[in-house]
Amino acid sequence: MRQSYVRVAKESLIMVQRYRHAKQMKRAKKSMRRLHTYLGRMIRDVERKAPDMDGELLEAFLKAKQIYNQQTKDKNKLLSWHAPEVECISKGKPHKPYEFGCKVSVISTVNPSKGGHFVLQSAALHGNPYDGHTLKEVIDCYAEDMGIKPKRIYVDKGYRGHDPSLKLNVFKAGQKRLAPQIKKEMKRRSAIEPLIGHLKNDGHLGRNYLKGKLGDKINAILSGVGHNFRLLLR
Repeated sequence: MRQSYVRVAKESLIMVQRYRHAKQMKRAKKSMRRLHTYLGRMIRDVERKAPDMDGELLEAFLKAKQIYNQQTKDKNKLLSWHAPEVECISKGKPHKPYEFGCKVSVISTVNPSKGGHFVLQSAALHGNPYDGHTLKEVIDCYAEDMGIKPKRIYVDKGYRGHDPSLKLNVFKAGQKRLAPQIKKEMKRRSAIEPLIGHLKNDGHLGRNYLKGKLGDKINAILSGVGHNFRLLLR
C-alpha cells in the first residue's frame, strides 16, 4: 500500500466530531469530505495492486466500495460494517427519530392471565416492511403455532392500510364508533408497550449479540421465551 491513512483518517474523524459538537458544520463537512477522499484513494490503490482478490479481502473491498458510492437518499445502504443486515427504521419521535436494527412483531393477550402478560409470539421482520403489510403474515404464523386464530386484533396507528384479505376484526388506536366491549378492550392495547420495554431491557431484545439475520430471528424468539419463563418463576 502506498499509504494506510490510519493516523490521518483517525484525526479527520475526531475533528468531524469536534466540529459538529461546536456547531461548525462547514468545517465538519470539509473533514468528512477528506475522509471520503482517503477511502477513494485506498480503493483505487487496492484495485491496482491486488486485481485478483478473493475471500475476506474481496468482501472487505466490496463493502468499502459500497460505502464510497452510496448516497444519502439511496435505499439498502450499508449502515454497519460488522452487521450489514442492519436497517434504518424511522420512529417519527422527536427524541429518537431513527433506530437501527430490524423490526420485531410481538403478540400478547388483551387481558393478563394470572401470571401476567405472556408473549404469544415474537418474530423478527427483515427488509423494514410497512407495519400494515406484515399483519397477515404474522397472524398466519400465530395461527399455525397456536392452532387457533384470534377473534379480535388490536393494533396501533402504524397498521393503517393493512391487507384487506385478512378476514378478521382489526381495530386500530384512535378508531371511533366502537361497541362498549371493544372500547374497553382497546384501552388495554397500550399494555403491550411496557411488555416490549421488558423484552428490550430484561430480554436483550434492545441489543442483539447474535450474528446475521438468523441471529436476529433467534434473538427475537428467545426474548419472548425468556420473558415467559421470568413470569412463571416469579
